[in-house]
Amino acid sequence: MNVADLITWFEAWANPAWQEKWDNSGWQIEPGILDQPARVLVCLTPTLAVMEEALFLKRAGFGVNLIFAHHPMFFSPLKSLQRGTAIADMARLAFTENIGIYSAHTNFDQVNHGTADVLAQLLELKQVTPVSPTLEGRGYGRVGRLDPVLSLRSLLDLIQTRLSPPSLIFSPTVDLEQSIQRVAVLGGSGASYIDEVVKTGAQVYLTSDCKFHQFQESRDRGLILVDAGHYATERPACDRLVDKLRSLGLDWVQLSEKDEDFRQFHGL
Repeated sequence: MNVADLITWFEAWANPAWQEKWDNSGWQIEPGILDQPARVLVCLTPTLAVMEEALFLKRAGFGVNLIFAHHPMFFSPLKSLQRGTAIADMARLAFTENIGIYSAHTNFDQVNHGTADVLAQLLELKQVTPVSPTLEGRGYGRVGRLDPVLSLRSLLDLIQTRLSPPSLIFSPTVDLEQSIQRVAVLGGSGASYIDEVVKTGAQVYLTSDCKFHQFQESRDRGLILVDAGHYATERPACDRLVDKLRSLGLDWVQLSEKDEDFRQFHGL
């Protein structure tokens, strides 16, 4: 399958037209690779480290020609490109080495089997529906039922085991042994959906990038907020995407080993 056919297949599944107005899904850099066999490095965030990894793999004989990322490389219009800055160096290498960069962001968040569904599947949620429906069965976040019911302590242990976050933050509670049956999930920055999550009747909401007062709001509204970090809640979807691309019979596809969390925790 060449690069053009791969992108056509993907966009039939997760149409970039579904993205939010502020988003920038789709081609970030296309240096003239559309007719080449797709050899893909999948990552969460396209960084200079990932570009250098792609270049190393290309020179090692794996022929990487496409970085397929969840996060866009560009959000705001650029005013300049200067050598020595990460964005400029990535762009230079993309064109000189013929390595394209493609991003699927809020369209991939909404679609069936996208970022939210992967989180729901990892927690083995049943009878799953979108937290915030959009169109044609799509939507942001997922809410579903735990079967069997778990204690809050066991659910936190499950999240830690399945997502491996370096730090797990959750709302204060007096009873870690309380029974939890209904859980909502949304990968990445999902605190703005607290109101919609409350309306679903969820007892626990797993997401990331939550602020101090959002934990307060959740507690006051009877919702246990769990922040597992942006990287930990979205990276699993990249891993599943690799499996999906392999099922297409691509020449070569691999998950990046240089994806970064951008955070370190003292003492770990």
